[in-house]
Amino acid sequence: MEALYERLAEAAGGLAVDGAIRVTARYEPVAGVGTPVSPPTVKVTRTVRDLATGKEREVDGPGQLFEDRWVGQESAGVVLLDQRQSQANRCETALLEAVDQGDVLLPHLALHVSAEGRVLRMTNLDAPHRSRDAYFRDALDESGAKFDDTVVGRALRDTGTGDVRAFLESAPSDLVYGLWDSHRKRRVQLKVPRAYTSEMVGLRPLSGVRAAGRFDMWNFPGDNVEMTADGWRPVDGTGKKGKGKTLKASAVGHGMIPPVAGMGGVTVQAIERNASLALAGLRALRFGDAPKEYVRAARALLAALALLGDRLAFAAPAVRLRSGCDLLLVSERIEWVGRGREGVAVTEPLELETAVQALELFEFARVRAEEAGLKWSTKPVRLRPNAQVQEAIERSFRLEGIGEAEGE
Repeated sequence: MEALYERLAEAAGGLAVDGAIRVTARYEPVAGVGTPVSPPTVKVTRTVRDLATGKEREVDGPGQLFEDRWVGQESAGVVLLDQRQSQANRCETALLEAVDQGDVLLPHLALHVSAEGRVLRMTNLDAPHRSRDAYFRDALDESGAKFDDTVVGRALRDTGTGDVRAFLESAPSDLVYGLWDSHRKRRVQLKVPRAYTSEMVGLRPLSGVRAAGRFDMWNFPGDNVEMTADGWRPVDGTGKKGKGKTLKASAVGHGMIPPVAGMGGVTVQAIERNASLALAGLRALRFGDAPKEYVRAARALLAALALLGDRLAFAAPAVRLRSGCDLLLVSERIEWVGRGREGVAVTEPLELETAVQALELFEFARVRAEEAGLKWSTKPVRLRPNAQVQEAIERSFRLEGIGEAEGE
């Protein structure tokens, strides 16, 4: 493990021939090659021709993401099965689970919210904008002080590109997966590009269709219901309506919906995951006037954190992206990528297949960083929402009746 750490430290500092670490993996649907998988559904804009007027117009609706790419030496169509943001979120979720289980010591921000008898938690590992999310900006510490006015909050707020030690000490995962403090004035916004990226695509996709509908075993009569003061009632068979608001029976979860053709899954020739850790991105991080040993150990620690997140999320024999997209790992290659020769990058296997190995590497790197002067807290920075956010959350709960207890 020491030899791997030393090579990682040299590479993250730009003192080795290694410029990146790549992971290339192949998957197939758990039901077998050729069975459909479900890509994410996104809002897309299409141009359609109005049959009545013959004019073209743009319409918005659900869709899937298709594009052309070079695959080897050939151009081929692909469908995006999991984008970079989503893959980063999977790594962060896996890291947070390891933290909760006591397997990993990782500083983070934790906002705890109580509403309608539930206790919810949001951390910078699952917040939409990580530690720069508005929820943290509008948070208070346990004493009631504004987070931005606390020692940790002020340090994060005032951090510039010349010294990111505050993030390394309080929210290190942000430096791996990227951050943008977009709420600040433009001249003081901090941007750190992601060093780790990953995505999954299906090669040469064929689109499918599916029939969607609803069968009512009790043959609910009629198509409409009338809303009343105490709920709803079916509209009588004559179609006569009362004074209440009339809706489709499906609005209250009843009635028949005839099957109609809709967007289905896709069949693909192969499924690939391509991940990379850009060591130049870690080398670009600055740590102010910290000694040389601190800087070297800090970059190596962040590299080990990126590898740990990848292994925790993707080293398992199978992965579930979403309903209808369970995938089996068929092959995987992890490699060092160095300066090219004769037009081809030089690669060498990196032996780090399991999450257990990645945990050992990360722990080794953490100890080395602490020996170099890094101070990591054993507890998260615990926060609570300010009065305005608390009121908004409680109102949301009352109106929507949503939220699940997640514990402390």
